[in-house]
Amino acid sequence: MTDDITAVIEPLPSRRTPRLRTPRAPRRSAATAAVPVAEPLAALEGRNISAWFGDHQVLDRVSLTMPAGVVTSLIGPSGCGKSTFLRILNRMHELVPSASLAGEVLLDGEDIYDPSRKLVEARKHIGMVFQKPNPFPAQSIYDNVIAGLKLTGTRASRDEKDELVESCLIKAGLWKEVKDRLRAPGAGLSGGQQQRLCIARSLAVKPRVLLMDEPCSALDPTSTRVIEETMLELAHEVTIVIVTHNMQQAQRVSQQCAFFLAAQGTPGAIVEHGDTEAMFHDPVDPRTFDYVNGRFG
Repeated sequence: MTDDITAVIEPLPSRRTPRLRTPRAPRRSAATAAVPVAEPLAALEGRNISAWFGDHQVLDRVSLTMPAGVVTSLIGPSGCGKSTFLRILNRMHELVPSASLAGEVLLDGEDIYDPSRKLVEARKHIGMVFQKPNPFPAQSIYDNVIAGLKLTGTRASRDEKDELVESCLIKAGLWKEVKDRLRAPGAGLSGGQQQRLCIARSLAVKPRVLLMDEPCSALDPTSTRVIEETMLELAHEVTIVIVTHNMQQAQRVSQQCAFFLAAQGTPGAIVEHGDTEAMFHDPVDPRTFDYVNGRFG
């Protein structure tokens, strides 16, 4: 699924069926802001989120607060709605023609699905890194990093772009490996490097939240370790939510954990959530204990 941030989606107030339109390019004056300035850490909250694909309900009244500056991991068996919930958090669920949803997603208390809020604004504040690295194949490493500036119409001088590229690649743990070949194709990097390039690309527009959908599932252990170290360092400046099937990874990188489950054809829901260490060592629900100890899933 591609991340088309140029479309504007106008959701309905309850069970929303998306309607797409193509906006006119906004007029920008010479005073248009250049490289965006980082904003304070943001909390994200899903309230009573239900979701459907056609008539098939995949989530039922899921509520979860993801605190500012905290890594929250979403765990659970395949098919329990974790990735759907994650995509709802930055309005990607709506891009599926049959998809609809109910509930609210609050970024610092403001609903990103409010009809007055543009899709591009939600994507600027809530970035996403996918399971499979997706650098733009026809673009260089340098141009991949600044791609978000072009898509959001943000102006920047050459010096500002150079500084931004270096800063984001450093944060993504990739600068030392590519600093001498920034004009080489991004698609020519290894899988782990491509994933870190995608992280750098997301960071370039200064998001307040970064969503990660199994970002290490296709990577080798060494690349996985580097990505995890990157996440822990980034948590000081961006709120992170990660879907993972790797229980050890959830313990290593997250401070909060939410366990999703969909039993025998019922919609996905959160069984238990809270401090990661408590969830793994002293869970309240026996189903959580069974899952984190590998008894099912």
